[in-house]
Amino acid sequence: MTVSNGAGDNGLLLKAVFWDMDGTLIDSEPYWHEGELKIAAEHGGYWDEDLAWQGSGTPVPDVARRMVEHGCQLSIEEIGKGMIDYVAQKEFERIPWIAGVEDVLCSLAAAGVPSMLVTTSPRHLAQNLVDQAPAGVFAGFVCGDDDVAKKPSPEPYLEAGRRLGIAPEDMRYCIAIEDSMSGLRSAVASGATTIGQTGFMQLDNSNGPQFASIKGYDGITADVLDAYVRQRVGA
Repeated sequence: MTVSNGAGDNGLLLKAVFWDMDGTLIDSEPYWHEGELKIAAEHGGYWDEDLAWQGSGTPVPDVARRMVEHGCQLSIEEIGKGMIDYVAQKEFERIPWIAGVEDVLCSLAAAGVPSMLVTTSPRHLAQNLVDQAPAGVFAGFVCGDDDVAKKPSPEPYLEAGRRLGIAPEDMRYCIAIEDSMSGLRSAVASGATTIGQTGFMQLDNSNGPQFASIKGYDGITADVLDAYVRQRVGA
């Protein structure tokens, strides 16, 4: 898919919306935290909700490494696999969509604006989300199994743009929605007009580098997201 510069046939400057997964599309943090607490309790480690939230939005190996530091008697690889397997089972049973986000995805699709998932989660979790989303709302995804640098590097977002034919200098015409500080830094560094989702993250991300913040998806449409782009570029 190639996205042209300037306003398209739909009259929008907005060229694409890039979505983080956990905490922006789905409220899956409880699944991750349940899995971490279960693994730690069964293998001699100490873990609690505060420690779990501190790891939100960071790559699984980083969380697993911290769990080893807190006494979990498994390898980093074993912990990571256990975490992913736990969340995968839960998400294959039910994707915990955040209220209103499916309507936003459908609004974008109706306006001809592609959505791309940009996540550090492994491929099978990303594919499962896309498969359970409303038909046709996602143009694709960049995931943790792809051979690109991980957040907070801008590379995952730049790669998502490349897959849509969007040049780096045109990333400002794209919205990125993120919730973790690592993800916000990644999206901002890519040049995307970055929106912080503050409604589902226990840690305060309101003072991050994002252009603007929203709390939930009430009233959010393709036109509203386009207005953020217009405000940023001075259109």
